[in-house]
Amino acid sequence: MAQSYEFYLERAADAKKAAQSAELDNVRDRELRAEKTWLGLAKQARKITEDRAKAQAERDERREAEAASQAESQAEAEAAAAQ
Repeated sequence: MAQSYEFYLERAADAKKAAQSAELDNVRDRELRAEKTWLGLAKQARKITEDRAKAQAERDERREAEAASQAESQAEAEAAAAQ
């Protein structure tokens, strides 16, 4: 199951909070790396969502154009048959 942009942002915020409260340098560094990773995943999730929406819009547009073309061809065929 794909995680959402918001999920990744929440994890990044949790990691940032943990880094700020960490007393040990290695723990702070680990949490800062985790934050960076979560933010990268959030960015990727947002891009995937945007790309999917764009692809869906293009498919819808193409289907509408095909339907209009088919309707036009059918109207022409009916007009020719009526003559």
